Amino acid sequence: MSTGLRGAKRILWVDDEIDLLRPHCLFLQHRGYHVDAISNGDDALTLLRKEPYDLVLLDEQMPGRRGLEVLEILRREEPHARVVMITKSEEDRTMTEAIGRRVDEYLVKPASPRQVLSVVTRILEGSSIRQQQVAQDFASRFRTLGMKREEAASAVEFADLFRELVDWHVRLEAARETGLLDSVNSLFEELRRDFGTFVQRVYPQWMRGREEPPTLSTDVVERFLLPLVGEEPVFLLILDCMRFDQWTVMAPLLAPFFEIDEDFHYSILPTATPYSRNAIFSGHFPDQIATDRPGWWSGIEEEGSMNDFEDTLLRRQLRRLTGKDVSVYYEKIFSESDADRVRARVNSAVKKPGGVVALVFSFMDLLIHSRSESPVFMEIARDEVSLRNLTRSWFERSMLFQLLREVASKGMKVVLTTDHGSIHCNRPSTVFARRDATSNLRYKFGQELRAEDPSTVFSASDPADLRLPASRIGTNYVFALEDFFLVYPTKLREYQKRYRGAFLHGGVSPEEMIVPVATLRPRNR
Repeated sequence: MSTGLRGAKRILWVDDEIDLLRPHCLFLQHRGYHVDAISNGDDALTLLRKEPYDLVLLDEQMPGRRGLEVLEILRREEPHARVVMITKSEEDRTMTEAIGRRVDEYLVKPASPRQVLSVVTRILEGSSIRQQQVAQDFASRFRTLGMKREEAASAVEFADLFRELVDWHVRLEAARETGLLDSVNSLFEELRRDFGTFVQRVYPQWMRGREEPPTLSTDVVERFLLPLVGEEPVFLLILDCMRFDQWTVMAPLLAPFFEIDEDFHYSILPTATPYSRNAIFSGHFPDQIATDRPGWWSGIEEEGSMNDFEDTLLRRQLRRLTGKDVSVYYEKIFSESDADRVRARVNSAVKKPGGVVALVFSFMDLLIHSRSESPVFMEIARDEVSLRNLTRSWFERSMLFQLLREVASKGMKVVLTTDHGSIHCNRPSTVFARRDATSNLRYKFGQELRAEDPSTVFSASDPADLRLPASRIGTNYVFALEDFFLVYPTKLREYQKRYRGAFLHGGVSPEEMIVPVATLRPRNR
């Protein structure tokens, strides 16, 4: 039996009782599908070798070859064929075997015509339906997003808008709506400009206590980790240099194992590891750390060893917050090659009741720095979309994901965050400075430091406006805004060629400053 429309999606229905299913076939035909029906597995395989079909509806219990036997042969000959198994059996074994052989869906007889249509539509039309729906949803939301940008006046409002734009960017890219991505990117450009103006105005007020700040790097442990510290061990995981969109594509992989409570914090300036990560571990701004421990930092010009005391800073902060000594196991992880060793030590550490396991993962930071130095990495992660796709691929196979699954199975809670994000930089901004200025491309400290175009940077001359340690008299502080990177006039061409399109951090942008904090609670112990 063959029914259908010319040019319609083609369905092959294989069932020894196919004559009883004529109403189902006609129902699908009336919905625009071409349906061929056949009563046994051998004839079905012969037909499948001659004709292309978009979907096979396959009865499991037939005389001769059972449906699962037909499926096994079909998978060898046509690995990507889409198959729905239909059976009278409700036994778990049959369903498990069918799923194990990669059926796209499983239906139990008697299935109504509408049940069958629902499954067929989801498999054959689901992608285009979702694509159309995402496009319609964004189109209806676009004007509101523009109004929200114009009206944003607080740290929370900027963060909410930024997070929604990130979500739209991820969803539209997944739906292959490249035209609408341009609209999101234009909103991002406007948001970065407004955000830079906002931060220049309010950041010194936050630092001097004249305006209530949002949750900052200094607040992460007290607000998110401290409520979880108790009888059970708790994890603090910091993924160095993680953007919000990178977290957005990682979160769905964790959802089966954890209930996820997503929040955000603002990274302090500079949005760079020596400052923002020390602020997380200590609960203090850099000027306070330098006052308490003057020997730890040799000065703001040298960053190489400025994160050597994170474990001590965390222990001191927890003692300050709890009034007692809290056991802390701390480790930085640079390479997947150390996976077994790290997991063994972590398993030993969690045997201590009430402790904190603090782990720093450097993959994302290493990735963007390697990208800037390597043409191969530059091509692999050429833009935001490819960077987050690469992040997801890494995370799926990483020691971190394996560790998190083990943590969930043991019923332990996790606070997962980052010290700062990064931004895709495309425009150079020329700066003039003496030779003693710092070398960073998104921020610089030094004497007689100025930008050729002042609108491209946030400049400050008083370290109290930034809560940075006091430096030499006459030191200026410059942070790149939007997607600018800082270059000297003598190296303009060299730096443009080398760093245009690089992911950098240290400056003022939503991508660098507004970063995720997720509290993960295991679904099942």
